Amino acid sequence: MDEDQERMTSASAQITEEMTWGAWLKEHGSRLLLFARQQTRSQADAEDVLQDALVKLARKVSEGRFDGGQAAWLPYLYTSIRRCAIDLGRKEDRRGKREEKVEMERQHETGGKFDPWFDSDAATEETRGYLEQGLKELPEKFSEVIVMKVWGERTFAEIGEALEISQNTAASRYRYGLEALRKELAQARNEGNLSL
Repeated sequence: MDEDQERMTSASAQITEEMTWGAWLKEHGSRLLLFARQQTRSQADAEDVLQDALVKLARKVSEGRFDGGQAAWLPYLYTSIRRCAIDLGRKEDRRGKREEKVEMERQHETGGKFDPWFDSDAATEETRGYLEQGLKELPEKFSEVIVMKVWGERTFAEIGEALEISQNTAASRYRYGLEALRKELAQARNEGNLSL
């Protein structure tokens, strides 16, 4: 058999395999998704787990490392879905514990206050609200520098490196951003929207 015939035979086998794969998946997909849903905590997790299991099977089949043929696909996938779901559950539990630890540390550091951004004895809730809103309304190039400088406690050199700008540009954006916030507060005070 010459090279062209071999390529055509290989392409024909691949097309047949894809049709078989599609038909097989159409027949068994809903049952596999239901099983995955029973093994996971949400529909999205079930879809992810099923997809991971299908990708593993497809790789094994395409690489010729899967024994048992199409009849063994279903048992393999049930086992693979279960293992993927267990791994995902463990991963989510570890992440949850890490997040809980970070939250406990944050509460300890802030004295239990939810959002310590504008926390000081001089700042009132009203002022804090105007500052937060003003920060959200600033162009991103100014607000990100302010956040990194004030709450991230970064130097202008570190900010410049992170944002791929010069240290002087970071410093000027910080000054311009603070000036815009000062003007916002002054305007609110002049209009009587903010107590002195």
